[in-house]
Amino acid sequence: MDFKEYMAGALTKPMEGDTVEYYKIKGRVSGNVLTNAQQNIPAGGYNYEADITKFWEEFQRLKKECDYKLSFNTLMMRVLAEGLKVAPRLNAHMDYRPLSSSGRLIIKKHIDIAMPVLLESGETFPIKVRHVEEMDLKELQAEIDRMLETLKTTDVDRVLFDVILQRIIGFICKGKLRQTAAQIYTGYCGKFKVAKLSGLFEHADRDPSKSLQMYELNEGSVCLTNLGTLSKGLSGNITYAPILYPQVFIMALCSLQDKDYVFRNEKGEVDIGTKKILPINIMFDHRIGGFADVVPFLKKLDEIFANPEVIREW
Repeated sequence: MDFKEYMAGALTKPMEGDTVEYYKIKGRVSGNVLTNAQQNIPAGGYNYEADITKFWEEFQRLKKECDYKLSFNTLMMRVLAEGLKVAPRLNAHMDYRPLSSSGRLIIKKHIDIAMPVLLESGETFPIKVRHVEEMDLKELQAEIDRMLETLKTTDVDRVLFDVILQRIIGFICKGKLRQTAAQIYTGYCGKFKVAKLSGLFEHADRDPSKSLQMYELNEGSVCLTNLGTLSKGLSGNITYAPILYPQVFIMALCSLQDKDYVFRNEKGEVDIGTKKILPINIMFDHRIGGFADVVPFLKKLDEIFANPEVIREW
C-alpha cells in the first residue's frame, strides 16, 4: 500500500475506479433531518403486529362500493389520525435545549402527516398532507391525488431551496452560526455545492395548480411511511424507523402478510385459520414521558381493527 492509498483509507477518499455520487439538494435536506434525528432524539420503539383480517375485508367492500378510488395507504393515514386524537402528545414537536437540559413539547393543533412517496426517478420524497383530522376519506383521497399529480409538474429542487432557507433562518435564530456558515458555504462552493438557484422568494408567485408549495414539503406534525409499497411480498417487520426531527412520533407500515394461527373463535372454541397481519413499527421520542403516551394510541388502533365498520363513518 502506497502513501496515497493509505491516506485515502484514513480520510474516506475514493480509490481509483470508485464511483462517486455527491449529494443533490434532496439528499442535503433529508440528510440534515435524519442526522438531527440520530443526534437529538432518544427514541423508543414498539413492533405491533395488527390482526386486520376484518378490517381488510371491510376495506375491500368499501372500495367496491364508494364512488372514488380509495387506497389502503389513505385509509391508514386516517387510522393514524384517529389514534392521534386520543394520544395528542404524539402529534407534537420537541424543542429541547441540551446545554441547559430544558425544553418544551409543542402539541400541534392540526394533524399534518408527512408521507414519503415514490417518484418516477425511483427516489422517495416526502409530501405533507395538512389538517387530516378535518377531512373525510373522500376528501383525503382527493387531496393526496391532487398532491401526487401536482408533484409531477413541480420544480422540486427550487421548492426545497426555500425549505433549506427556512431551516437556515432557524439555525441563525437558535445561535447555530457555525452550522449555518458551513451549510451556506458547501451549498455554493467546492465539490459539494448544489446548483445555484436565483429568486429565493419566488414561491409566493407559483401557481398552486402546477407546483407544490414550501409548506407542503417541509416537516409535518407526524410521519407515516408505508414500506410495504416498496417491499411487497417480503415477510418480517421493520425494527427501526428514524423520527423526523422535530417530530416525536413515526408509524411505519410493512407488507401485509397471511399467517396461519391457532386461536379461539367467537364461540370460544379452538380454531385454525389464516389471518391478515399488518406489521407496524412505531417509534417515539422518549422525552415525551415514556410508553404511557403510546398506550392510548395502540388501544385505539385495536378498537378500529376489531370494529372496522367505523370506517364507513369517516
